[in-house]
Amino acid sequence: QVQLVESGGGLVQAGGSLRLSCAASGRISNLNAMGWYRQAPGKQRGLVASITSSGSTNYSDSAKGRFTISRDNAQNTVYLQMNNLKPEDAAVYYCYVRLGYTRNYWGQGTQVTVSS
Repeated sequence: QVQLVESGGGLVQAGGSLRLSCAASGRISNLNAMGWYRQAPGKQRGLVASITSSGSTNYSDSAKGRFTISRDNAQNTVYLQMNNLKPEDAAVYYCYVRLGYTRNYWGQGTQVTVSS
C-alpha cells in the first residue's frame, strides 16, 4: 500500500506564494512520475504540473512561469512552489505518484484559497 501526505495549502492574498509538499510512503518501488492536479468547484480535475524520475517537467499553460515543480527522490517527495497566485488558482490540489507505468496513487487533497 502507498500513502501520500500533502501539506502546505492555505489562504493567501493574490500575488502571494505557497509551497505544497507531498510525501509518499509505504511500498514504494519503481517510482516514476510525480505531480499535481487541481480541481475547483464545478470544474474537472486538471493537471497543474508533473515531473518524471529523470527530472523532466511539464506544466499547464496557467502554471507556466509562475509555478515550479521539483522532487526529492531520496525522500519520495514532490513539491510545488506557487508564486504570483491569482484568485483563479484557488482549488483543491491533489498530488499523485506513478509506480511503474500504470499504478497511480493520489493524495487526499489540500485546499488553496486565494483572496483578491
